[in-house]
Amino acid sequence: MRLLHLLVIGALVFAAAHVYQIKMESTMRMERVLRLQAEVREQREAIATLRAEWAKLDAPLRLQGLAERHLKLKPITAQQFDSLKNLPERPPSFNGAGDSDALAAMIDTIDPDIITGSLPAPEVGQ
Repeated sequence: MRLLHLLVIGALVFAAAHVYQIKMESTMRMERVLRLQAEVREQREAIATLRAEWAKLDAPLRLQGLAERHLKLKPITAQQFDSLKNLPERPPSFNGAGDSDALAAMIDTIDPDIITGSLPAPEVGQ
């Protein structure tokens, strides 16, 4: 009987130690979760602060004032634009009436004596 009592007391001590260990682990994990939540809250507040600062720095009136103060820009006048009659001529159309492939038509207009690319020139007489 005495041996049985000792075994039961040992089992109870072991169970109590195991429960205590589980409680300590859960407490440590809860503290870690709370720390992480606090960090997330701080980061969100920092992001909100940075967004507010960005909105302030990106304000159009502020940027216009900085541009006027630091850049020596002049307003555009109508004399700076050229008239339409001074535009260059339109390039010739390579599309024929029944031609649907403009690229092939352009290639066909290239002089066959001109060798382009990395291929060697064909030998004369072959």
